[in-house]
Amino acid sequence: MKGVRPYFSILVVCLNPGEKLVGTLNSIKMQKFHDYEVIVKDGGSNDGSIERVKEMFTLWQQEHEAISLRLIEKKDSGIYDAMNQASKEAAGCFVYYLNCGDCFRSDNVLGDMAQHIERSILTHPGAPGIYYGDIYERVTGQVVASNPKMDAFGCYRNVPCHQACFYSRELLSAHPFETKYKVRADYEQFLWCFFASGFEKGVTFAHFDLLIADYEGGGFSETKENRRTSAAEHREITRKYMNKTQLFKFKAVMILSLAPLRTWIARNEKTAGIYNKVKSLVYARRKS
Repeated sequence: MKGVRPYFSILVVCLNPGEKLVGTLNSIKMQKFHDYEVIVKDGGSNDGSIERVKEMFTLWQQEHEAISLRLIEKKDSGIYDAMNQASKEAAGCFVYYLNCGDCFRSDNVLGDMAQHIERSILTHPGAPGIYYGDIYERVTGQVVASNPKMDAFGCYRNVPCHQACFYSRELLSAHPFETKYKVRADYEQFLWCFFASGFEKGVTFAHFDLLIADYEGGGFSETKENRRTSAAEHREITRKYMNKTQLFKFKAVMILSLAPLRTWIARNEKTAGIYNKVKSLVYARRKS
C-alpha cells in the first residue's frame, strides 16, 4: 500500500480549540499505521493552542521523519471553508477529517481501515469511494451504527457523519463542500457523490464493522438554532437531488415511523442505548 503519496491525509480544522487539539493530535500520533500526513488548518487562533501544536510537531517529526506534519494558518469563513482549504493541500489517496475534541477509537483504526479499503478496491477497481464505519458518541455513551447499505432512502434519512468517513481524494477535488450550507455541507457532498458525481465507474460506498472515532457531540451542528438550520438545509438539498415522487414517499415513511420521536429517543442519554441496539440489529439484518 506504500506509494509516492501518503495513503491517508488526516485533516484537523480548528479555531481557538484549547487543549482539545492536543488530545485529538495525540490520538493520531498513537496510530500504528504510519503511512499518513497530518494537516492542521487553523483559522486564526489566539489561545496559545497553535504554539502547542508547533512544539508537538517538532517532537513528533523527530520520532517519525517520514510523516508529513503541516500547519496552515489562514483565515476562513467557517468550518466548511476551512475543510475545503485543508482538502486542497491534501496529498493522500484518502482523506479523513478529525474534528477537535474527537479522537480515533483505537491505535489500529488507520491500519484496519487501510486493509478494508484495499479489499474493497479489488471488488470495485477504478471507482472512487466513501469508506465508512461507526462512531462512539460520548454524549450518550453509545455506539452509533452507520447504515451498511446506501440507497436513495438511506440518503434521505441517515448518511454517516463525516467523522465515520474516509473519502477518495478525487471526490473532494471534484465537488468541494458548498459553503453556503452552514450545517449540512458534508451531507450535500455525500448526496452529490451518490446521485450526481458522473464518475465513469460510479462511486463505491463501503461500510465496515469498525469503530472509527470517539465523537464528542454537542457541538456546532447540535445547537437549537443550528438544528433549525439543519432542517431547512435538508429540505433544500434533498429537493436538489431527489424527485417529487421520492420525496413524497420518503416523507410519508418518516411520518409513519414516528421519526421525531425516534430522534428524541436517540438523543436522550437514558434511552439512546436501547435505540442504538435496535438500530444495530436492523442494520445487521440488512447486511445479511
